Order: sequence, then structure tokens, then C-alpha cells
Amino acid sequence: MRSAAAFAALLAALPAFAAAQELAAPRPLSVVEEPVLRLGDVFENAGPRAAQAIGAAPAPGRRLVLDAAQLSALARAHNLPWRPLSAHERAVVERPGRSVPREEIDGALRADLSRLGLDPDAELDLGPLLPPVVPPAAIAHVSAENTAFDAASGRFSSTLVVLAEGTPAVRMRLAGRAVPTQPAAVATRRIGIGEVVGPADVRLVRLRAERVRPGTAQSLDQVVGQQLRRPVTADMPFAAADLHAPAMVEKNAPVLLVLEAPGLSLSAQGRALEAAPRGAVVPVMNLASRSVVEGQVIGPGRVRVLAGSTPTLSSVR
Repeated sequence: MRSAAAFAALLAALPAFAAAQELAAPRPLSVVEEPVLRLGDVFENAGPRAAQAIGAAPAPGRRLVLDAAQLSALARAHNLPWRPLSAHERAVVERPGRSVPREEIDGALRADLSRLGLDPDAELDLGPLLPPVVPPAAIAHVSAENTAFDAASGRFSSTLVVLAEGTPAVRMRLAGRAVPTQPAAVATRRIGIGEVVGPADVRLVRLRAERVRPGTAQSLDQVVGQQLRRPVTADMPFAAADLHAPAMVEKNAPVLLVLEAPGLSLSAQGRALEAAPRGAVVPVMNLASRSVVEGQVIGPGRVRVLAGSTPTLSSVR
């Protein structure tokens, strides 16, 4: 009778045990925010032990993969009623992170290199760089220490230090080169041939010196208000040779010829034989006499006859 009663009690306990077995299961994927990994991050329905710390969480931006053997060992160590059904079972734990912006790394290096003679306009070439990763909401404090700089070659080395709440301090050794730069005026949009460049069409940037060709416009004053001899695309530097003052007289357009002398002012209608900007000398045909004279462009559609030219001006005004 005693054996029968014990057997009956065992049979009654089996459904509860089976239910417990079904409740505990590895999480295929979990995302953790804290630096501590807990049992509930790895197993679903871990019961009252869910908040128990079992180790360190992955570093920000990294993942931890636990295979069946590791999961089984964890379950045994924490009295969790779970056994793997196959050797392929696993749990993946991820911890989100954000990369420290390149601008912050650059700023920290410049702050330390400037005291060693770095040109403030130099570009810092660090080559392929895998930035440190910190928790998404953490404020990163970035600094540089043990910095060395050779002004002659531009070579430098430094230790980047990143401090952020929720993650150990990161120290990364960096090496690179300070590259000289030069200013360059570049287009902000595609500009066609013959267009006059406006203030919104150009911006001033700094480019590596080896990329700045001789004759590149290096100030806004060289470009704004000038007319293009050939088109440029967005972010393309302007070449000074491709710019000229906009024409105030168009080829074959009517112009007013003006002859001025002490006590004398004559004018006549003419036709410009070439396009020319203000101040340029242009040949003009007098429409009345059909003679060709040279004059200086003094305004839109106005040409002043140069001394030594002998036009026949048919209109006196």
C-alpha cells in the first residue's frame, strides 16, 4: 500500500514538473541595457531567480552567444529545471551601443596636438578607424594623453581615453599624420556655362593641399559675381581660368556709342562685334557710318569711344 501511495504521489507530481520544464526556456535573443547579465536575460520564466546576476553583460555594441552546454551549466548552477533538447540550442544576448563620433575623437586629438605645434587648419589622417562604442544614452568624455608629434613629418601618436557611465574606461592607441590643407571655393550646385555665380552658389572649404590644383579659386570674392566659361558640378572647385566678369555687352547686341571731350558730348547707335564685360575694350560698328571703332564698356549697353578712334557719330545729344 505504501508503494502504491508513493507511486500515486509521483504520478501526481509529474504534470507540475512537466509544466515547470515547459516554462523555463532559453531566450533566442534578448537585449540588455545594463552592464550586469541576469538569469532572466538568458532564460524565459526563470521565476524568482530571474533577477540573479550571473556575470557581465556584453560590451556596448557587442553580443554574447551561449551554446547548449553553457546554458545547461547555468541552469544546473542556479537550480533551474531545464535541460537542452538538442545540442543546437543557444541563447543570444545583445547590448546596444553607439560609436563615439569621429568629430569628438578629432577634437580630443587636436586639443592635445595644438600645444605641440599642430597647424590648426591641418587635417588629421587616422587611416581605417574603428571608433569606441559606448551605451546609447551615456555621455562620453573623450580625451587624449601621452601624445607625441613630429612637426617636420606631420606624424603623431596618442592614447585616446573614453569614459562613459555603464562601461569600463576605453584606452585606444592611435597613430596618424597631420595633412596640410588649403582653402578652395566649391560649387553648392550644378552651374551651367554662362551663368553668373551668386552668393548661395559657392562655399569655402579646406581641402588637402595635394588636391588643390594650381589656379583654384581660394576666396569667395574670386567667384561671386563672375560668369562661367564651362559648367561645374556640386562640390567641384572653381578654377580661376574658368571665371570672367559677366558681359555687359553681348555680341551683335545694340549699344550706345559715347564720345566725351571737354565741351563736347556725342553719341550714336552701334552694334557690338564681341561680347565684353565692364572695363573691357570691344570693337563696335557705327550703324550710321558703318565704320568700326574701339571703345571701353562703361555700363550695360554703353561703350565709350577710346581716344585715337575717329568714328563718324551721326547723332548729337
